Amino acid sequence: MVVVTKFGGSSLSCATQFSKVKNIVLSDEKRKIVVVSALGKRDENDTKITDLLYILQAHLQYSVDYRDIWQMICERFIEIQRELGISYDIQQDLDELAQKLSKNISVDYLVSRGEYLTAKLMSSYLGYPFVDAKDLFVFSYSGILDEAETEPRIRRAFETYGTIVVPGFYGSYPNGEIHLFSRGGSDVSGSILAKALHASLYENWTDVSGIMAADPRIIPNPKSILEITYSELRELSYMGANVLHEETVFPVQHLNIPINLKNTNDPSHPGTLIQNECHDQSSVVTGLAGKKDFMSFNIYKQHMSNEVGFLRKALSVFEKFHISIEHIPSGIDCFSVVVLKSQVENCKYEIVTELKKSLESEVSLDSDLAVLSIVGRNMAHKIGLCGTIFQTLGKEKINIKLLAQGPSELSIIIGVSTADYERALIALYRDLIA
Repeated sequence: MVVVTKFGGSSLSCATQFSKVKNIVLSDEKRKIVVVSALGKRDENDTKITDLLYILQAHLQYSVDYRDIWQMICERFIEIQRELGISYDIQQDLDELAQKLSKNISVDYLVSRGEYLTAKLMSSYLGYPFVDAKDLFVFSYSGILDEAETEPRIRRAFETYGTIVVPGFYGSYPNGEIHLFSRGGSDVSGSILAKALHASLYENWTDVSGIMAADPRIIPNPKSILEITYSELRELSYMGANVLHEETVFPVQHLNIPINLKNTNDPSHPGTLIQNECHDQSSVVTGLAGKKDFMSFNIYKQHMSNEVGFLRKALSVFEKFHISIEHIPSGIDCFSVVVLKSQVENCKYEIVTELKKSLESEVSLDSDLAVLSIVGRNMAHKIGLCGTIFQTLGKEKINIKLLAQGPSELSIIIGVSTADYERALIALYRDLIA
């Protein structure tokens, strides 16, 4: 059995965190593949190495003195190497990189050195062989991962070494030039490794004990979710619960490789286990999530439901303006098209004009809309749940402006005024989860 373990930047911010990672990895012999992000923030006032490298690149690009930024970067790595007595001669790699610093240096190459140097340190510290991500993850020249080329490389590396440390976040084009994943891509790197090796588990270690049942910025100390399905995670992530890089799930979901989100600072906590099917029925509602700043285009026309193609004509207007649609609640003679306000801010009146012209209908705008999603695999066929939701919001004198539920009964979508968003979330958490 093989476990792939990925450690985020907060787990690798200093020597103390490196020591925690080593204890975690060596405590289970199944943890054979270690993926690392670049050094993260040591405290709220600190800066991630990745951000420092982007700043360094900007200084180089505009011929601004970069020596102070470069010194900060070097000191972060050297401090860890010295404090832990790591034998790897990082100064040599830093000197080689310093020789390449110029206006023409590739931003992808420069930024990838954060993960590269972190992985070299961790490799030496653990005693696991280092395998460069550029030799594993192959991208086409259009930036698409070449799975047919990547997966055999991963399997060969594992068969050769048995245990490896891999830097996340980057790979290479066929010519060897470095190419970055999108931001947060170290999560995706680990997921691809887990898929290629048919791992029994993909562990993702951060500084929180799994997924919270609601936004901790609004709900003080919300419960951790012990088990969640991939489908539930998708619902929560879509509505703003930023837990994992969106593309992390896809490589492992098809093979039903579980993802375990765990806390480096509290390794005994079970964290959150994500898999295709969960059997825990202790909670009806798994979690709450939401977003503000939606806009609703409300379309009215008598006998609309009898007019064939009416909805298609309306949606074609949004397609013409390249607007993606979030929700479409409907009645007999009216329906609403809900979109993110940011998408239509510069063209909302043109859309209204086009809708009126093509549909010969009344159209109004509602820009005061926030949307909450109540998510839970155990909600299906649960009698009285909607009654509880209405009662909870009614007691708080919060008006429901939008209501939608999909056929899977996995989530209930509620729209409220923006000013009521936090109060609604607090009340629903209190009555449905706490």
